Amino acid sequence: MVATRCATKKVQGEHQLAQNHLSASALANNGFILICAALVLLMTPALGLFYAGFVRGRNVLNTLMMSFGAMALVSVLWMLYGYSLAFSPGSGPLAPFIGGFAWVGLSNWSVPITEGGPSHGAVALFQLTFAIITPALVSGAVVERLNFKAWMLFILLWSTFIYLPLAHMVWGPGGFLGVSGGIGALDFAGGYVVEIASGVAALVAAIVVGPRRAYPQQVAPPHNVSFILFGAGLLWFGWFGFNGGSGLVAGNLAALACITTNTAGATAALVWMLLDTAQRGKPTAVGAATGAVAGLVAITPAAGFVSPLAAMVIGALAACLCSSALQLKIRLKLDDSLDVLPVHGLAGLLGVLLTGIFAMKTLNPAGANGLLAGNPIQLWIQLKAAGFTILWVAIGTYVVLILIRQFVPLRVGDQQERQGLDVSSHGEEAYNNEFTG
Repeated sequence: MVATRCATKKVQGEHQLAQNHLSASALANNGFILICAALVLLMTPALGLFYAGFVRGRNVLNTLMMSFGAMALVSVLWMLYGYSLAFSPGSGPLAPFIGGFAWVGLSNWSVPITEGGPSHGAVALFQLTFAIITPALVSGAVVERLNFKAWMLFILLWSTFIYLPLAHMVWGPGGFLGVSGGIGALDFAGGYVVEIASGVAALVAAIVVGPRRAYPQQVAPPHNVSFILFGAGLLWFGWFGFNGGSGLVAGNLAALACITTNTAGATAALVWMLLDTAQRGKPTAVGAATGAVAGLVAITPAAGFVSPLAAMVIGALAACLCSSALQLKIRLKLDDSLDVLPVHGLAGLLGVLLTGIFAMKTLNPAGANGLLAGNPIQLWIQLKAAGFTILWVAIGTYVVLILIRQFVPLRVGDQQERQGLDVSSHGEEAYNNEFTG
Protein backbone atom coordinates (compact mmCIF):
# COMPACT_ATOMS: atom_id res chain seq x y z
CA MET A 1 0.00 0.00 0.00
CA VAL A 2 2.82 2.41 0.90
CA ALA A 3 4.60 1.57 -2.35
CA THR A 4 1.42 2.23 -4.31
CA ARG A 5 0.98 5.63 -2.66
CA CYS A 6 4.58 6.55 -3.40
CA ALA A 7 4.23 5.51 -7.02
CA THR A 8 1.02 7.53 -7.34
CA LYS A 9 2.64 10.61 -5.80
CA LYS A 10 5.61 10.23 -8.13
CA VAL A 11 3.34 10.17 -11.19
CA GLN A 12 1.37 13.15 -9.88
CA GLY A 13 4.61 15.01 -9.24
CA GLU A 14 5.90 14.33 -12.73
CA HIS A 15 2.58 15.48 -14.19
CA GLN A 16 2.72 18.69 -12.13
CA LEU A 17 6.31 19.28 -13.25
CA ALA A 18 5.25 18.94 -16.87
CA GLN A 19 2.42 21.40 -16.26
CA ASN A 20 4.87 23.87 -14.69
CA HIS A 21 7.00 23.77 -17.82
CA LEU A 22 4.10 24.69 -20.09
CA SER A 23 4.52 28.20 -21.38
CA ALA A 24 2.17 30.94 -20.32
CA SER A 25 0.99 31.27 -23.93
CA ALA A 26 0.14 27.56 -24.11
CA LEU A 27 -1.92 27.78 -20.93
CA ALA A 28 -3.68 30.92 -22.16
CA ASN A 29 -4.45 29.39 -25.55
CA ASN A 30 -5.72 26.19 -23.94
CA GLY A 31 -8.07 28.10 -21.66
CA PHE A 32 -9.24 30.33 -24.49
CA ILE A 33 -10.10 27.38 -26.75
CA LEU A 34 -11.99 25.63 -23.96
CA ILE A 35 -14.09 28.75 -23.39
CA CYS A 36 -14.75 29.01 -27.14
CA ALA A 37 -15.74 25.33 -27.22
CA ALA A 38 -18.31 25.98 -24.50
CA LEU A 39 -19.70 28.94 -26.45
CA VAL A 40 -20.05 26.89 -29.63
CA LEU A 41 -21.62 23.95 -27.80
CA LEU A 42 -24.31 26.37 -26.59
CA MET A 43 -25.12 27.13 -30.22
CA THR A 44 -26.70 23.72 -30.81
CA PRO A 45 -29.45 24.02 -28.16
CA ALA A 46 -29.77 27.66 -29.30
CA LEU A 47 -30.33 26.37 -32.84
CA GLY A 48 -32.92 23.96 -31.50
CA LEU A 49 -34.72 26.85 -29.78
CA PHE A 50 -34.51 28.96 -32.94
CA TYR A 51 -35.96 26.12 -35.02
CA ALA A 52 -38.58 25.24 -32.39
CA GLY A 53 -40.03 28.74 -32.60
CA PHE A 54 -40.89 28.19 -36.27
CA VAL A 55 -42.68 24.84 -36.01
CA ARG A 56 -46.17 24.08 -34.73
CA GLY A 57 -46.57 23.60 -30.99
CA ARG A 58 -47.13 19.84 -31.40
CA ASN A 59 -43.61 19.42 -32.83
CA VAL A 60 -41.53 21.55 -30.47
CA LEU A 61 -39.97 18.74 -28.41
CA ASN A 62 -39.17 16.66 -31.48
CA THR A 63 -37.44 19.64 -33.09
CA LEU A 64 -35.39 20.24 -29.94
CA MET A 65 -34.58 16.53 -29.68
CA MET A 66 -33.13 16.52 -33.19
CA SER A 67 -30.47 18.96 -32.00
CA PHE A 68 -30.06 17.23 -28.63
CA GLY A 69 -29.65 13.86 -30.34
CA ALA A 70 -26.85 15.31 -32.47
CA MET A 71 -25.06 16.54 -29.33
CA ALA A 72 -25.14 13.08 -27.78
CA LEU A 73 -24.33 10.90 -30.77
CA VAL A 74 -21.65 13.02 -32.41
CA SER A 75 -19.88 13.51 -29.06
CA VAL A 76 -19.41 9.75 -28.75
CA LEU A 77 -18.34 9.05 -32.33
CA TRP A 78 -15.97 12.03 -32.23
CA MET A 79 -14.20 10.61 -29.21
CA LEU A 80 -14.05 7.09 -30.64
CA TYR A 81 -12.77 7.89 -34.13
CA GLY A 82 -14.06 11.22 -35.47
CA TYR A 83 -11.26 13.54 -34.39
CA SER A 84 -8.64 11.07 -35.57
CA LEU A 85 -10.17 10.64 -39.03
CA ALA A 86 -10.71 14.37 -39.47
CA PHE A 87 -7.45 15.80 -38.14
CA SER A 88 -4.73 13.18 -37.94
CA PRO A 89 -2.33 12.74 -40.89
CA GLY A 90 -3.53 10.15 -43.39
CA SER A 91 -1.44 7.65 -45.27
CA GLY A 92 -1.20 6.45 -48.85
CA PRO A 93 -3.27 7.74 -51.76
CA LEU A 94 -6.24 8.55 -49.48
CA ALA A 95 -4.22 10.88 -47.25
CA PRO A 96 -5.58 14.08 -48.88
CA PHE A 97 -9.15 12.90 -48.26
CA ILE A 98 -9.22 11.24 -44.83
CA GLY A 99 -7.02 10.96 -41.75
CA GLY A 100 -5.87 7.81 -39.98
CA PHE A 101 -6.67 5.93 -36.80
CA ALA A 102 -3.62 7.01 -34.80
CA TRP A 103 -5.68 9.14 -32.41
CA VAL A 104 -8.69 6.90 -31.79
CA GLY A 105 -10.15 7.30 -28.32
CA LEU A 106 -8.50 10.74 -28.16
CA SER A 107 -5.29 9.01 -27.13
CA ASN A 108 -3.31 12.22 -27.77
CA TRP A 109 -5.54 14.52 -25.70
CA SER A 110 -2.70 15.95 -23.56
CA VAL A 111 -0.21 16.60 -26.39
CA PRO A 112 0.16 20.23 -27.61
CA ILE A 113 -0.68 20.67 -31.28
CA THR A 114 2.32 23.00 -31.67
CA GLU A 115 4.89 24.52 -29.36
CA GLY A 116 3.04 27.15 -27.35
CA GLY A 117 -0.29 26.01 -28.76
CA PRO A 118 -3.31 24.43 -27.10
CA SER A 119 -3.50 20.71 -26.45
CA HIS A 120 -5.13 18.25 -28.82
CA GLY A 121 -7.75 17.70 -26.15
CA ALA A 122 -8.83 21.34 -26.22
CA VAL A 123 -8.78 21.45 -30.03
CA ALA A 124 -10.70 18.17 -30.26
CA LEU A 125 -13.40 19.51 -27.95
CA PHE A 126 -13.59 22.74 -29.94
CA GLN A 127 -13.85 20.94 -33.28
CA LEU A 128 -16.40 18.54 -31.82
CA THR A 129 -18.84 21.42 -31.44
CA PHE A 130 -18.59 22.11 -35.18
CA ALA A 131 -19.22 18.45 -35.96
CA ILE A 132 -22.32 18.55 -33.72
CA ILE A 133 -23.99 21.64 -35.12
CA THR A 134 -23.52 20.78 -38.80
CA PRO A 135 -25.98 17.84 -38.96
CA ALA A 136 -28.20 19.66 -36.45
CA LEU A 137 -28.54 22.46 -39.01
CA VAL A 138 -29.78 19.94 -41.59
CA SER A 139 -32.71 19.05 -39.34
CA GLY A 140 -34.37 22.35 -40.20
CA ALA A 141 -35.14 21.09 -43.70
CA VAL A 142 -37.08 18.02 -42.56
CA VAL A 143 -38.76 18.96 -39.28
CA GLU A 144 -42.36 17.92 -38.59
CA ARG A 145 -42.19 14.73 -40.69
CA LEU A 146 -38.87 12.88 -40.33
CA ASN A 147 -38.79 9.57 -38.45
CA PHE A 148 -36.57 10.09 -35.39
CA LYS A 149 -34.91 6.66 -35.81
CA ALA A 150 -34.00 7.60 -39.37
CA TRP A 151 -32.67 10.92 -38.08
CA MET A 152 -30.29 9.28 -35.63
CA LEU A 153 -29.05 6.91 -38.34
CA PHE A 154 -28.57 9.91 -40.62
CA ILE A 155 -26.42 11.68 -38.02
CA LEU A 156 -24.23 8.59 -37.61
CA LEU A 157 -23.73 7.85 -41.30
CA TRP A 158 -23.59 11.41 -42.59
CA SER A 159 -21.13 12.54 -39.94
CA THR A 160 -18.88 9.53 -40.54
CA PHE A 161 -18.85 9.38 -44.32
CA ILE A 162 -19.56 12.97 -45.39
CA TYR A 163 -18.51 15.37 -42.63
CA LEU A 164 -15.26 13.75 -41.44
CA PRO A 165 -13.66 13.51 -44.90
CA LEU A 166 -14.75 17.07 -45.74
CA ALA A 167 -13.29 18.43 -42.49
CA HIS A 168 -10.02 16.64 -43.25
CA MET A 169 -9.95 17.92 -46.83
CA VAL A 170 -10.38 21.54 -45.71
CA TRP A 171 -8.64 21.69 -42.32
CA GLY A 172 -6.64 18.50 -41.89
CA PRO A 173 -2.89 18.12 -42.58
CA GLY A 174 -2.37 17.66 -46.30
CA GLY A 175 -6.10 18.04 -46.97
CA PHE A 176 -7.10 18.13 -50.62
CA LEU A 177 -8.89 21.50 -50.45
CA GLY A 178 -6.99 23.35 -47.75
CA VAL A 179 -3.92 25.55 -47.43
CA SER A 180 -1.82 22.80 -45.84
CA GLY A 181 -0.81 20.84 -48.91
CA GLY A 182 -4.06 21.25 -50.85
CA ILE A 183 -5.38 23.58 -53.51
CA GLY A 184 -5.31 26.52 -51.06
CA ALA A 185 -8.98 27.26 -50.34
CA LEU A 186 -9.51 29.61 -47.40
CA ASP A 187 -12.13 28.68 -44.81
CA PHE A 188 -11.51 30.30 -41.45
CA ALA A 189 -14.37 28.78 -39.46
CA GLY A 190 -16.61 26.58 -41.60
CA GLY A 191 -17.92 28.13 -44.81
CA TYR A 192 -17.37 24.88 -46.70
CA VAL A 193 -17.34 22.39 -43.84
CA VAL A 194 -20.40 23.64 -41.92
CA GLU A 195 -22.47 26.10 -43.93
CA ILE A 196 -22.34 24.91 -47.55
CA ALA A 197 -22.33 21.30 -46.36
CA SER A 198 -25.46 21.73 -44.22
CA GLY A 199 -27.27 23.76 -46.89
CA VAL A 200 -26.65 21.23 -49.66
CA ALA A 201 -27.50 18.29 -47.39
CA ALA A 202 -30.71 20.09 -46.40
CA LEU A 203 -31.72 20.52 -50.05
CA VAL A 204 -31.16 16.84 -50.83
CA ALA A 205 -32.93 15.73 -47.65
CA ALA A 206 -35.95 17.93 -48.33
CA ILE A 207 -36.28 16.46 -51.83
CA VAL A 208 -35.78 12.81 -50.83
CA VAL A 209 -37.97 12.92 -47.71
CA GLY A 210 -40.64 14.97 -49.45
CA PRO A 211 -42.77 17.91 -48.29
CA ARG A 212 -44.98 18.08 -45.22
CA ARG A 213 -48.43 16.58 -45.70
CA ALA A 214 -50.27 19.90 -46.09
CA TYR A 215 -47.49 21.85 -47.84
CA PRO A 216 -47.82 24.31 -49.54
CA GLN A 217 -51.60 24.63 -49.19
CA GLN A 218 -51.44 25.03 -45.41
CA VAL A 219 -48.33 26.61 -43.94
CA ALA A 220 -48.64 27.36 -40.24
CA PRO A 221 -47.04 30.59 -38.98
CA PRO A 222 -44.26 30.39 -36.36
CA HIS A 223 -45.82 29.24 -33.10
CA ASN A 224 -43.45 31.29 -30.88
CA VAL A 225 -41.55 34.24 -32.32
CA SER A 226 -39.95 34.89 -28.93
CA PHE A 227 -38.17 31.53 -29.23
CA ILE A 228 -36.86 32.60 -32.63
CA LEU A 229 -35.44 35.88 -31.35
CA PHE A 230 -33.96 34.33 -28.22
CA GLY A 231 -32.47 31.45 -30.20
CA ALA A 232 -30.95 33.85 -32.73
CA GLY A 233 -29.50 35.95 -29.92
CA LEU A 234 -27.87 32.90 -28.35
CA LEU A 235 -26.53 31.85 -31.75
CA TRP A 236 -25.04 35.34 -32.18
CA PHE A 237 -23.45 35.04 -28.74
CA GLY A 238 -22.03 31.61 -29.48
CA TRP A 239 -20.66 32.75 -32.84
CA PHE A 240 -17.93 34.68 -31.00
CA GLY A 241 -16.56 31.29 -30.00
CA PHE A 242 -17.31 29.77 -33.40
CA ASN A 243 -15.27 32.31 -35.32
CA GLY A 244 -13.15 33.86 -32.57
CA GLY A 245 -11.65 30.52 -31.54
CA SER A 246 -10.93 29.23 -35.04
CA GLY A 247 -7.47 30.76 -35.16
CA LEU A 248 -6.66 28.60 -32.08
CA VAL A 249 -4.82 31.48 -30.39
CA ALA A 250 -5.86 34.09 -27.86
CA GLY A 251 -4.58 37.21 -29.60
CA ASN A 252 -5.26 39.87 -32.20
CA LEU A 253 -6.49 37.32 -34.74
CA ALA A 254 -9.25 36.29 -32.33
CA ALA A 255 -10.13 39.95 -31.82
CA LEU A 256 -10.35 40.51 -35.58
CA ALA A 257 -12.56 37.46 -36.02
CA CYS A 258 -14.92 38.60 -33.26
CA ILE A 259 -15.12 42.16 -34.62
CA THR A 260 -15.88 41.03 -38.18
CA THR A 261 -18.40 38.50 -36.87
CA ASN A 262 -20.38 41.04 -34.91
CA THR A 263 -20.17 43.62 -37.69
CA ALA A 264 -21.49 41.28 -40.37
CA GLY A 265 -24.33 39.98 -38.20
CA ALA A 266 -25.41 43.45 -37.15
CA THR A 267 -25.23 44.85 -40.69
CA ALA A 268 -27.27 41.97 -42.11
CA ALA A 269 -29.94 42.37 -39.43
CA LEU A 270 -30.24 46.09 -40.18
CA VAL A 271 -30.39 45.55 -43.95
CA TRP A 272 -33.06 42.85 -43.57
CA MET A 273 -35.15 45.20 -41.41
CA LEU A 274 -34.86 47.83 -44.14
CA LEU A 275 -35.92 45.29 -46.76
CA ASP A 276 -38.90 44.27 -44.64
CA THR A 277 -39.90 47.90 -44.21
CA ALA A 278 -39.66 48.54 -47.96
CA GLN A 279 -41.65 45.39 -48.82
CA ARG A 280 -44.19 45.20 -45.97
CA GLY A 281 -44.21 48.64 -44.39
CA LYS A 282 -42.68 47.49 -41.09
CA PRO A 283 -39.67 45.47 -39.86
CA THR A 284 -40.44 41.99 -38.58
CA ALA A 285 -38.82 40.16 -35.68
CA VAL A 286 -38.47 36.99 -37.76
CA GLY A 287 -36.77 39.00 -40.50
CA ALA A 288 -34.33 40.64 -38.11
CA ALA A 289 -33.40 37.28 -36.58
CA THR A 290 -33.03 35.61 -39.97
CA GLY A 291 -30.94 38.49 -41.27
CA ALA A 292 -28.57 38.31 -38.33
CA VAL A 293 -28.05 34.59 -38.84
CA ALA A 294 -27.46 35.09 -42.58
CA GLY A 295 -24.78 37.70 -41.90
CA LEU A 296 -23.10 35.51 -39.28
CA VAL A 297 -23.08 32.60 -41.71
CA ALA A 298 -21.58 34.64 -44.54
CA ILE A 299 -18.73 36.03 -42.44
CA THR A 300 -17.80 32.60 -41.05
CA PRO A 301 -15.27 31.60 -43.77
CA ALA A 302 -13.88 35.14 -43.96
CA ALA A 303 -13.79 36.20 -40.31
CA GLY A 304 -10.03 35.97 -39.81
CA PHE A 305 -9.03 37.09 -43.28
CA VAL A 306 -10.94 40.35 -43.97
CA SER A 307 -11.27 43.83 -42.49
CA PRO A 308 -14.24 45.10 -40.45
CA LEU A 309 -15.32 47.29 -43.37
CA ALA A 310 -15.30 44.28 -45.67
CA ALA A 311 -17.41 42.48 -43.06
CA MET A 312 -20.06 45.20 -43.42
CA VAL A 313 -20.21 44.59 -47.16
CA ILE A 314 -20.41 40.84 -46.64
CA GLY A 315 -23.25 41.20 -44.15
CA ALA A 316 -25.23 43.56 -46.37
CA LEU A 317 -24.87 41.34 -49.44
CA ALA A 318 -25.84 38.27 -47.42
CA ALA A 319 -29.10 39.90 -46.31
CA CYS A 320 -29.99 40.88 -49.87
CA LEU A 321 -29.12 37.46 -51.32
CA CYS A 322 -30.87 35.40 -48.67
CA SER A 323 -34.00 37.54 -48.66
CA SER A 324 -34.32 37.07 -52.42
CA ALA A 325 -33.57 33.35 -52.11
CA LEU A 326 -36.39 32.90 -49.59
CA GLN A 327 -38.85 34.39 -52.06
CA LEU A 328 -37.57 32.10 -54.81
CA LYS A 329 -37.85 29.04 -52.55
CA ILE A 330 -41.51 29.83 -51.90
CA ARG A 331 -42.21 30.16 -55.63
CA LEU A 332 -40.46 26.83 -56.30
CA LYS A 333 -42.57 25.17 -53.56
CA LEU A 334 -39.49 23.51 -52.06
CA ASP A 335 -40.28 22.41 -48.51
CA ASP A 336 -36.93 23.17 -46.95
CA SER A 337 -39.02 23.89 -43.90
CA LEU A 338 -36.76 26.30 -41.99
CA ASP A 339 -34.75 27.72 -44.90
CA VAL A 340 -31.46 25.92 -44.36
CA LEU A 341 -30.42 26.17 -48.01
CA PRO A 342 -31.18 29.90 -48.47
CA VAL A 343 -29.79 31.03 -45.10
CA HIS A 344 -26.88 28.63 -44.58
CA GLY A 345 -26.05 27.13 -47.97
CA LEU A 346 -26.26 30.27 -50.08
CA ALA A 347 -24.88 32.62 -47.42
CA GLY A 348 -22.01 30.18 -46.89
CA LEU A 349 -21.34 30.09 -50.64
CA LEU A 350 -21.42 33.88 -50.79
CA GLY A 351 -19.03 34.03 -47.85
CA VAL A 352 -16.40 31.73 -49.34
CA LEU A 353 -16.49 33.63 -52.64
CA LEU A 354 -16.24 37.03 -50.96
CA THR A 355 -13.30 35.67 -48.97
CA GLY A 356 -11.59 35.23 -52.32
CA ILE A 357 -12.25 38.91 -53.02
CA PHE A 358 -11.58 40.64 -49.68
CA ALA A 359 -8.89 38.47 -48.02
CA MET A 360 -5.62 40.24 -47.10
CA LYS A 361 -2.37 38.67 -45.95
CA THR A 362 -1.55 41.83 -44.01
CA LEU A 363 -4.42 40.90 -41.68
CA ASN A 364 -3.55 37.21 -41.46
CA PRO A 365 -0.19 36.02 -42.85
CA ALA A 366 -1.42 32.42 -42.71
CA GLY A 367 -4.07 33.25 -45.31
CA ALA A 368 -3.78 34.65 -48.82
CA ASN A 369 -4.52 37.82 -50.72
CA GLY A 370 -7.84 38.02 -52.52
CA LEU A 371 -8.90 39.69 -55.73
CA LEU A 372 -8.84 43.25 -54.36
CA ALA A 373 -5.35 42.69 -52.98
CA GLY A 374 -4.05 41.70 -56.41
CA ASN A 375 -4.61 37.93 -56.41
CA PRO A 376 -7.59 36.98 -58.64
CA ILE A 377 -6.49 33.33 -58.56
CA GLN A 378 -7.76 33.04 -54.97
CA LEU A 379 -11.33 33.69 -56.09
CA TRP A 380 -11.03 30.87 -58.64
CA ILE A 381 -9.66 28.56 -55.94
CA GLN A 382 -12.58 29.39 -53.66
CA LEU A 383 -15.03 28.68 -56.48
CA LYS A 384 -13.42 25.32 -57.31
CA ALA A 385 -13.52 24.26 -53.69
CA ALA A 386 -17.18 25.28 -53.45
CA GLY A 387 -18.05 23.22 -56.53
CA PHE A 388 -16.26 20.18 -55.13
CA THR A 389 -17.97 20.57 -51.75
CA ILE A 390 -21.41 20.82 -53.33
CA LEU A 391 -20.88 17.66 -55.37
CA TRP A 392 -19.34 15.74 -52.47
CA VAL A 393 -22.16 16.57 -50.07
CA ALA A 394 -25.03 16.25 -52.56
CA ILE A 395 -24.02 12.81 -53.81
CA GLY A 396 -23.03 11.56 -50.36
CA THR A 397 -26.23 12.77 -48.70
CA TYR A 398 -28.39 11.14 -51.35
CA VAL A 399 -26.59 7.80 -50.94
CA VAL A 400 -26.89 7.96 -47.14
CA LEU A 401 -30.64 8.68 -47.27
CA ILE A 402 -31.32 5.92 -49.80
CA LEU A 403 -29.36 3.48 -47.65
CA ILE A 404 -31.29 4.43 -44.51
CA ARG A 405 -34.58 3.98 -46.38
CA GLN A 406 -33.74 0.31 -46.87
CA PHE A 407 -33.89 -0.26 -43.09
CA VAL A 408 -36.33 2.24 -41.57
CA PRO A 409 -38.98 4.59 -43.02
CA LEU A 410 -37.60 8.06 -43.61
CA ARG A 411 -40.78 9.78 -42.49
CA VAL A 412 -43.63 9.19 -40.09
CA GLY A 413 -47.11 8.16 -41.24
CA ASP A 414 -49.89 10.61 -42.03
CA GLN A 415 -51.66 10.01 -38.73
CA GLN A 416 -48.46 10.59 -36.74
CA GLU A 417 -47.79 13.77 -38.68
CA ARG A 418 -51.32 15.04 -37.95
CA GLN A 419 -50.98 14.18 -34.28
CA GLY A 420 -47.57 15.81 -34.03
CA LEU A 421 -44.18 14.23 -33.54
CA ASP A 422 -43.87 15.15 -29.87
CA VAL A 423 -46.47 12.59 -28.80
CA SER A 424 -46.05 10.08 -31.65
CA SER A 425 -42.23 9.92 -31.49
CA HIS A 426 -41.46 10.67 -27.84
CA GLY A 427 -44.67 10.20 -25.86
CA GLU A 428 -44.33 13.71 -24.45
CA GLU A 429 -45.51 17.18 -25.30
CA ALA A 430 -44.24 20.71 -24.90
CA TYR A 431 -47.69 22.14 -24.10
CA ASN A 432 -50.04 19.80 -22.29
CA ASN A 433 -53.20 21.33 -23.77
CA GLU A 434 -52.29 19.83 -27.18
CA PHE A 435 -52.38 16.17 -26.18
CA THR A 436 -54.42 14.24 -28.77
CA GLY A 437 -54.24 10.74 -27.30
